[in-house]
Amino acid sequence: MAQVYVALGANLADPIGQLNCACEALLSLANADDSLSVSPFYRSAPMGDVEQPDYVNAVAGFSTDLSPIELLDALQAIENQQGRIRELRWGPRTLDLDLLLYDDQCIDIPRLVVPHYGMRERSFVLVPLSDIAPELILPDGTALASLINDSLKAELVLADTLIAV
Repeated sequence: MAQVYVALGANLADPIGQLNCACEALLSLANADDSLSVSPFYRSAPMGDVEQPDYVNAVAGFSTDLSPIELLDALQAIENQQGRIRELRWGPRTLDLDLLLYDDQCIDIPRLVVPHYGMRERSFVLVPLSDIAPELILPDGTALASLINDSLKAELVLADTLIAV
């Protein structure tokens, strides 16, 4: 059984509703109903130069028996079920699910890099991750708490509605 953390993001077609549906779907991947924890939802500015609405982001953590590739496939299936279309890098989307951490493993294969390559620079990943795993130590030995500062927190705004799981 592995402890995993998944970043959630959406900015199209009712983003809060999209994240709520995704969290319900993640329950089916978790080993036990009580193993799923979800951060508060945050609003954040989009990355890149594509003009688009702000995102709603969160992080979910759970234990699973799925292998890293099985989990990746399951996450992509959830994205597809919720209307994800991959047209533009850093473009708008109904749902984005990124596998951030899989236990303390470092994985670098063509389809999957874990820890997620951009997580250390993204407030919309670090802050919600610290909400559900404040004592987390990353695979390289870095304490998650050491990556969080006030300016990082200031980049985010709590979303109006939180998950009801």
